[in-house]
Amino acid sequence: MDTTTIPMPNDLEIARQSRPKPIEEVARSLGIAPQELFHYGPHMAKVTAPPRSPKGKLILVTAMTPTPAGEGKTTVAIGLTQALGRLGKKAAVAIREPSLGPVFGIKGGAAGGGYAQVLPMEEINLHFTGDFHAVTSAVNLLSAMLDNHLHQGNALGLDARRIEVKRALDMNDRALRQVVVGLGGPSQGVPREAGFEITVASEVMAIMSLASDLGDLQERLGKIRIGYTQSGQQVFARDLGAAGAMTALLRQAFYPNLVQTLEHQPAFVHMGPFGNIAHGTNSVMATRMALGYADYVVTEAGFGSDLGAEKYIHLVCRKAGFAPQAVVLVATMRALRFHGGQDDYAQPNLEAVRKGLPNLARHIENVRLFGFEPVLAFNRFPTDGQEELGLLRAFAAEQRVQISFTELHAKGGAGGLELAQMVLDAAQNPGQMKFVYELEQPLESKVATLASKVYGAARVEYTQEARKALKRLEKEGWGSLPVIIAKTANSLTDNPRLRGRPEGFSVTVTDLKPKCGAGFVVAYMGEVMTMPGLPKEPSALKIGLDREGRITGLF
Repeated sequence: MDTTTIPMPNDLEIARQSRPKPIEEVARSLGIAPQELFHYGPHMAKVTAPPRSPKGKLILVTAMTPTPAGEGKTTVAIGLTQALGRLGKKAAVAIREPSLGPVFGIKGGAAGGGYAQVLPMEEINLHFTGDFHAVTSAVNLLSAMLDNHLHQGNALGLDARRIEVKRALDMNDRALRQVVVGLGGPSQGVPREAGFEITVASEVMAIMSLASDLGDLQERLGKIRIGYTQSGQQVFARDLGAAGAMTALLRQAFYPNLVQTLEHQPAFVHMGPFGNIAHGTNSVMATRMALGYADYVVTEAGFGSDLGAEKYIHLVCRKAGFAPQAVVLVATMRALRFHGGQDDYAQPNLEAVRKGLPNLARHIENVRLFGFEPVLAFNRFPTDGQEELGLLRAFAAEQRVQISFTELHAKGGAGGLELAQMVLDAAQNPGQMKFVYELEQPLESKVATLASKVYGAARVEYTQEARKALKRLEKEGWGSLPVIIAKTANSLTDNPRLRGRPEGFSVTVTDLKPKCGAGFVVAYMGEVMTMPGLPKEPSALKIGLDREGRITGLF
């Protein structure tokens, strides 16, 4: 008898084997009329209908501190939606669009995985509906108008040494972090130091994700602070007259994108701010639209609960009026091994798992801190040992948390039916969402509260420059804004090398910057790049076309 194991197809092969439905049919399952769609081919469309009043239940997917490879939150979010569909529920998923930077850098694709994907996979991972290009253009229009203003006489009296806005490119390119523009003589503009950031790290991306309608979008764009005058006065995009043209560039991109999962559930895939620099979730518009048409909406927040879930609760829910009815916490054995000190986290190691469990415990505590009892979704891998699984079951019982061992990647919705039922049960008895800090608290108090209660830090230190920035922000009137902590996603601390659940550590604030249009203050801890670089062997090396012109290596 032949016992040869047939290897599982890769993500791209699975996507190509699928038979997606026409997007009108997917929209019809929600009650969206054909005339309310703006088509991008047969399987993608913008939904132009105004959002309905939210009626659905919101399910938030977060995770423990991830490994560099990630723990499969997107796969869980999509697979859970498929499982809810198999249970007869009218469900939709609302997630971020992939950025070209990570696609060609490390990940190679970011539309879910295995049999829990959104389609069409190739288009979503690459140019999709052009949303990120529109954001890039709007960012660069603002910079172009700013530099033209300097060249044409600088009527606002801008101090070229205190310009804050940067240009954008949706690609990892470390060479563009710091540049000099305006070289070549008087006809080429005013020379000044400048820089680029990846599009998903731009304030325009954050604004697009948080704005409630086009009017709100234009107002927020006008509030982007571009710098200071030579006398120290703040200058905003509205002072340049840039907000209207920027909004015109973004009008079409502002409409949410509708696609589908492998099992034909509706998927709203829209916007994509980075989770360690901004709030790391899809747009408020997309989530609100999904909640208006579906009974259950699954969304995810970037990275672990210390970054993604915290920001979702304190910024997105606060601003948009959302409140999750259930919270799913994703974990894997490889992440437990990693936080137990094992570098080769694909190999079974019972002692490493034991040492990594305190990290997972901190994230369970965080979800409870926000007012919810988490449902633990444990992503199974073939390398998970039976003793390791037994240890995890005992841990879950000790923590009094429900756990489901999912196989969403390998089996799609069928691999998450138990998880889906647990989530349905949790949504029937939702917790009461709690904020860890109040907006009235001073900025320093907000940062200290997050550091101690969410990260477990013993103290917060400030560099001299950060102290000056803190005082300036309070003086300028930005102290009542929510705080977004920009730090590494690989540790509960601001040091990516400190794994597990460190105790007695300090975090250091190196800078604070207001995102006046987006409506939050960013507090930087450690080294955080807004323009990543490519790794030594980027995924771009594997991506290409075969003889038939089909894309290869995108997984």
